[in-house]
Amino acid sequence: MAMDTVRKTLWYIESHLEQPVTLDELAAIAGISRFHLSRSFAQAIGRSVTAHLRGRRLSEAARQLVDGAPDILSVALDAGYGSHEAFSRAFRDQFGRTPDDVRAGADLTSLKLVEPILMPDTPITAIETPEIRAVDGLLLAGLRRFFTYEDRAGIPLLWQRFGPHIDNIPGQIKGDAYGVCLKADGDPTDGFDYLAAVPMRSLNDLPDSLVGVRIPPLTFAVFQHQGHVSNIGATCAAAGEWLASERRMKPGVAVMMVEYYPPQFDPRTGLGGCEVWVPVSD
Repeated sequence: MAMDTVRKTLWYIESHLEQPVTLDELAAIAGISRFHLSRSFAQAIGRSVTAHLRGRRLSEAARQLVDGAPDILSVALDAGYGSHEAFSRAFRDQFGRTPDDVRAGADLTSLKLVEPILMPDTPITAIETPEIRAVDGLLLAGLRRFFTYEDRAGIPLLWQRFGPHIDNIPGQIKGDAYGVCLKADGDPTDGFDYLAAVPMRSLNDLPDSLVGVRIPPLTFAVFQHQGHVSNIGATCAAAGEWLASERRMKPGVAVMMVEYYPPQFDPRTGLGGCEVWVPVSD
């Protein structure tokens, strides 16, 4: 139970990293009191909830600075600070260096960053037999980024950054959303590309900040995930074990796994249910 509480809290922090977040909100998402959340989180992670949240925001701010952010105030506001001065104090307390120094040096190696934390994915012990579903080709548009298997805890932040685009893309089919694991360029063994996306009628006239992907018609084994989305990794792990035991892996396809989020899924609470699809041979 404690690990489930921590998992939900970490998911909420990552998926709302650039929005105001209070301890009361986190406790409500976890379904326990502030006291019990703070105690469980510190015991599992080794630092308080507020220290972890602050460290994650300042670490992402440091990345923006090194990437050449045009002005420090905009980075400060994104990190939840109302002034350059308050941000600079917190940044110096966290890293021992000023934001100006980090931006000028364009180097993160001297900073002890607070990275997203990946909780272990334990496969669901009793999973329902999947539905075998033929899916027509999909046109998807969204944000795409490479993740190693170790840093995939950063995926909720990608969704948060994609959020403002949803329902504002010309040609979007509103209601559904998809998270697609794709083979990256060169088919590296240490990671994959993840696409946070929505379905489209056409990929013409996409904003420059988004990428379009065509998914060919495929047959999928479809697994239902009814719990909180922070534990979707357990369903993904169980789907992988089923695929291995049934020997139905489809070779030669770029799509490795799909998360399907129907209209009833609530991205704020992480509830509402979703599906995990894995391509299978016919």
